[in-house]
Amino acid sequence: MTISNSKPPAPRAATPAKVMPFPGRIPERLVGVGFRCWLTGFDTGDVSAWEEAWTVYQATLGTDLAKPLLLELSQFVRAVKTNCSREIEVYPAGCLGFCRDECLAISVIAASQHDRRPELRACTAALTGTDDIGDALFGAQRFAASLREARQILSASSICPANCPLWHPRNKFS
Repeated sequence: MTISNSKPPAPRAATPAKVMPFPGRIPERLVGVGFRCWLTGFDTGDVSAWEEAWTVYQATLGTDLAKPLLLELSQFVRAVKTNCSREIEVYPAGCLGFCRDECLAISVIAASQHDRRPELRACTAALTGTDDIGDALFGAQRFAASLREARQILSASSICPANCPLWHPRNKFS
């Protein structure tokens, strides 16, 4: 493998058709930005994406809470990426809103925190594009529990219902 000083390829850019800003909701922002940064880091190998996640978490929560949350975030994103049967899209760093897949990740964590199992399963299946969601569910539940312990509770209104415009028509899981 050769190492180049050139910039890594840009992350898969999502089409800016649906943006959900979650104004004022710190827990949703932590999940959305964290998911975006961690997935971008996995896809590009660019450490600066993970550093951005660290900066956001550390500035919001402090070092002691940020460390374990980022560990759980990384395991959640890795489980989603490993079990995915489709390409996940994220917005580039710095975008204020969230695209469809970022909203689905937020919805997965919110559904886990609020014990909304049908929505949890449906959102996880929509995010990964498969019915094989066991590892992603496990990662989501651990991350959601860690956020809860850090007093970062996502709003139940962040859970996307099955008839939400974020759903792809072929994803009809319960």
